[in-house]
Amino acid sequence: MPSYTVTVATGSQWFAGTDDYVYITLVGTEGCSERTLLDKPLYNDFERGAIDSYDVKVGEHLGDVVLVKIEKKKYWMQDDWYCRYVTIKTPCGDYVEFPCFRWLVDDKEVVLRDGRAFLPQDDKTSIVKQHRQKELDQRRKTYRWKEWQPGFPLSIDANKHRDLPRDIQFDSEKGVDFILNYSKAIENLCVNSFMNMFQSSWSDFADFEKIFVRIKNTISEYVMEHWKEDFMFGYQFLNGCNPVLICKCTKLPDKFPVTNEMVSVSLERDLTLEQEIKAGNIFIADYDMLEGINANPTDPYTQQYLAAPMCLLYKNLRNKILPIAIQLGQDPDENPIFLPTDGQYDWLLAKIWVRSADFQHHQNVTHLLRTHLMTEVFGIAMFRQLPAVHPAFKLLIPHIRFTIAINTKAREQLICECGIFDKANATGGGGHIQLVQKAMKTLTFRSFCFPDMIKSRGMDSTEELPTYFYRDDGYKVWEATKSFVSDVIRIYYTSDERVQEDEEIQAFVKDVCSFGMQDFDHCEFPKSLKTRDELIEYLTVIIFTASSQHAAVNFGQLYLGMYPDEHFIEKPVKDAMGKFRKELAEITRSIKRRNEEKKLPYYNMSPDKIPNSVAV
Repeated sequence: MPSYTVTVATGSQWFAGTDDYVYITLVGTEGCSERTLLDKPLYNDFERGAIDSYDVKVGEHLGDVVLVKIEKKKYWMQDDWYCRYVTIKTPCGDYVEFPCFRWLVDDKEVVLRDGRAFLPQDDKTSIVKQHRQKELDQRRKTYRWKEWQPGFPLSIDANKHRDLPRDIQFDSEKGVDFILNYSKAIENLCVNSFMNMFQSSWSDFADFEKIFVRIKNTISEYVMEHWKEDFMFGYQFLNGCNPVLICKCTKLPDKFPVTNEMVSVSLERDLTLEQEIKAGNIFIADYDMLEGINANPTDPYTQQYLAAPMCLLYKNLRNKILPIAIQLGQDPDENPIFLPTDGQYDWLLAKIWVRSADFQHHQNVTHLLRTHLMTEVFGIAMFRQLPAVHPAFKLLIPHIRFTIAINTKAREQLICECGIFDKANATGGGGHIQLVQKAMKTLTFRSFCFPDMIKSRGMDSTEELPTYFYRDDGYKVWEATKSFVSDVIRIYYTSDERVQEDEEIQAFVKDVCSFGMQDFDHCEFPKSLKTRDELIEYLTVIIFTASSQHAAVNFGQLYLGMYPDEHFIEKPVKDAMGKFRKELAEITRSIKRRNEEKKLPYYNMSPDKIPNSVAV
């Protein structure tokens, strides 16, 4: 009687093991096994982190094993179980891997295909075609679109984290509670005694400096020493947490009537302002998106304000970016222009207003909208339109890890009515909603393509701006990511026609545009892809947005190039992953060498600091 050896790996995260009954059925091209209970006498099966093996006897050879059905039935009480993978050793001695990486909850079953990736047009037998379609049908019922706020990208249909499918919820040890984390952060910074100051006026700049008494490292100490200085203010536009707003100024806008007489004392090349503009030495940061956004009204005892400033910046002879003029509103008739020659505190306060506006833009647009919410759109469409056997699913799933969960937590505790934003942010109380809605009206697909985004702002010349490390490091990581995606995609798509024939990838792209982005014409998201190059760029955008771009404005835990869950089993793909890791390691080394002698090192785009996904 033929016997198959079944090896089952249980996850290592908390509560991954189970005491429930686990059954397996092997489905082959020539027959099926009996439904078999996996149980060894006097042994505690399926413990956390365990790898257990069992013999499954069959009456006759099953042919090629194409599916594995796993069922979990209640023993005493429902006990969820996380299965990492199943490996089958055939009577001939061959091994077949079946990746799972899923939770089995209640009395439900999962049906797995072997770990090889297949395009839909490559499935030839009815049994695998039916399985593929059944998986998508079930996913579309589970992962539903919902409009959380008008004018937002659509999100997952779940009001609370516990309403999400178990597979995309946080692991127990990764579970996040914004309120607890916020309180802990406040405690760690020793600002409990200053919390009342966040909701009222400060009497002295020393109050601000006292907040950071617990932060002790070279960079923070250097920043605290120089935060009032113009060079530090300008540096943040290039390499701070919001390095995406500064643009080359080719013509002064009428709403910002800066004259040569106003700024000539700040110019170092014996050129007029107009000549400096033509020479490419003038830059501008315009926060017009904040115009008309309501300030936080939730605290009746504290009047809060928002500004929509414009800041003119100058590249001096030492290639430092310095502010030379600030206007705190969009209407020049109502807003004077502040200059470095003004009183010390007038100029300092003008810069603080710009920093405040930059914070609002960063948190709501650069961070929330352009990384968190957009990655969720890609993630939902992926689950709805790409089965686990699709190579694009295997490529993207590590970069979607926990994104939908963190966003659901945010809607539940952070950006909801009476959430943390309302308590601690000047755009709370609805202003943050208005800001995202306004930003959506100018959001385009091309703006997520890193080289296009840099070039559209006139910031692509390394000669003109040699200290724009966000750009330089971002270029390297973008190209390494794109090269990796290309290596993988060309394994499965041997021609452009293969892309056009792939109904699932076309449905994925259309779902993103027609549902996730609500078919907004101005967004110009593609509704179909015709070539391999288009597909490579599209997938690169998703991975880069979820990992590198998010890292540049935040931080994370599982780093780029790390794939602990082996969704791919093919050697060519594993070779591509190895090549990708080597390229990232070289980029990391080059960034480290550059930073060695810098007082303000830039590590945000260093691959060893880039998380795989938007999970924080």
